[in-house]
Amino acid sequence: MKKEIEYCCDSLKYFSTLNCDLHKSKYDCPDVLIDSGKKGADYRIIIHDGGSSGIEINYCPWCGKKLK
Repeated sequence: MKKEIEYCCDSLKYFSTLNCDLHKSKYDCPDVLIDSGKKGADYRIIIHDGGSSGIEINYCPWCGKKLK
């Protein structure tokens, strides 16, 4: 059974799971702000510089809750 990822707030969920119809990769879409690792264990703010880089975060940028 697949475990559902739990998000601390609606904003983190929205910006982590946004699917863009215009861009092939989430790294190309300026509307996708957060990259989450497998099972939601790691979160990064995407740096939109043409690559797939990001800055790891430990707290939610919207609600301030500590991320797992």
